[in-house]
Amino acid sequence: MIASHLPVLQVALPLIAAPVCVLLRRGRWAWAFTTIVCWGMLAIAALLLDQAMGAGPISYRLGGWAPPIGIEYRLDGVNAFVLLILAGTAALMMPYARQSVEQEIRPERQHLFYCVFLLALTGLLGIAATGDAFNIYVFLEISSLASYVLIALGRRRRALTASYQYLIIGTIGASLILIGIGFLYAKTGTLNIADLAERVPALGETPAILAAFAFITVGVLIKLALFPFHLWLPNAYAYAPSFVSAFFAATATKVGAYMLLRFVFTVFGAPFAFGTLPLKEVLLSLSLIAVLAGSLAALFQTDLKRLLAFSSVGQIGYLGVGIGLASVTGVTGALVHVFNHALMKGGLFLAAGAIAYRLGATDLSALHGLGRRMPFTMAAVVIGGLGLVGVPITSGFVSKWYLVQGAFEEGLWPVALFVLVGSLIALAYVGRVIEAAYFRAAPEGGEPVREAPWAMQLSIWAMIAGSVYFGLHTDLTVGIAERAAAVLLGAP
Repeated sequence: MIASHLPVLQVALPLIAAPVCVLLRRGRWAWAFTTIVCWGMLAIAALLLDQAMGAGPISYRLGGWAPPIGIEYRLDGVNAFVLLILAGTAALMMPYARQSVEQEIRPERQHLFYCVFLLALTGLLGIAATGDAFNIYVFLEISSLASYVLIALGRRRRALTASYQYLIIGTIGASLILIGIGFLYAKTGTLNIADLAERVPALGETPAILAAFAFITVGVLIKLALFPFHLWLPNAYAYAPSFVSAFFAATATKVGAYMLLRFVFTVFGAPFAFGTLPLKEVLLSLSLIAVLAGSLAALFQTDLKRLLAFSSVGQIGYLGVGIGLASVTGVTGALVHVFNHALMKGGLFLAAGAIAYRLGATDLSALHGLGRRMPFTMAAVVIGGLGLVGVPITSGFVSKWYLVQGAFEEGLWPVALFVLVGSLIALAYVGRVIEAAYFRAAPEGGEPVREAPWAMQLSIWAMIAGSVYFGLHTDLTVGIAERAAAVLLGAP
């Protein structure tokens, strides 16, 4: 009986758990409860992915009303894969959260922190699970409003500014998406995504469909933080609490990538987006600029968290490249990179938070000699950084291999060249961190620095070890991504 309700439980569980954290009143109790909830969601996500990949798409009718009249949760290989990434990231990061949150959030706010975190997670999961276009907007607003609060809880006053900037830009993006959905509803009379997928292609190049496509695409690109819509991201990631930075870096932009895939390939269709309209040229151009601009900006940062934030701008460019290639190989590369980047960048931001936990700062100058003083944390930074470069045996290599292969299949060798150049720039900014930690002398007369607590190390190394494991064993991630890409593109 419960198994048939797993799709709605995936979203309802954190939504119901959020107010319970408020009632618990104590930070550690709220953390323990949230940890249990997150691991429960991971179990549900794994079961849903197994069902979606084995028996085909799962349709769950809310209230028993048949779609398209009623609201439907519809899970195929694409969004079931994204649900696993979201739930898995939250579960793996929870051991880290307790001590990090206790240091950065005032005791009287800690239970509220976990409440808002669960609301943010609810919104992200809901975006991936729902089969209703308007519900995507609703869940987007839930996750966004919670995100603004979580970022504002950062220790620096700049966190308030970063949160406000994200609020303004995020509101613009959400408004554009809502307007686009409104055009779709006005023209088709439905909000069900599967129903839209049947009706929209038949309408062709009508003004309403063209306007809907433009509004939704630009709005989603803002949420994805693809250049030049990335301005909210660096400050939001750099000044948020360490746990929040790591969680959003691993999840938020990945949901943006899912939204772009779902609207472009499922609702509007690849022939319309990449044939009738010049989305391929636009998306590839912006993505390649993002790869170079984000990587070059990271190269000149003097703070580790800002370096990783600008690196994310470049890594989002790789997602755009895969989507823009509009081929099974390219989209496979994008989906694999969604998974791999969540592991790599999540682990790196957790490591940066561990450094801040011990040193109170993440300036590169504070990292001098840290390779000998915090060897496990810095080893995680090195391995994660090599994953961003795309060194073989890391999962980052797998992503870029498929992107390069997809570019050559389309005859776009300059795209492959840009991917390689971006990797070389990544090697340069990762090298700056390695130089500071291993080739610069530690400051004299300073207090001894200990490793981060074991619980924090557990989360860090779970993410980093995962990025290596899935770089060596690609059958699971690549297999799921290839099938999901085939579903999106309608390939046999």
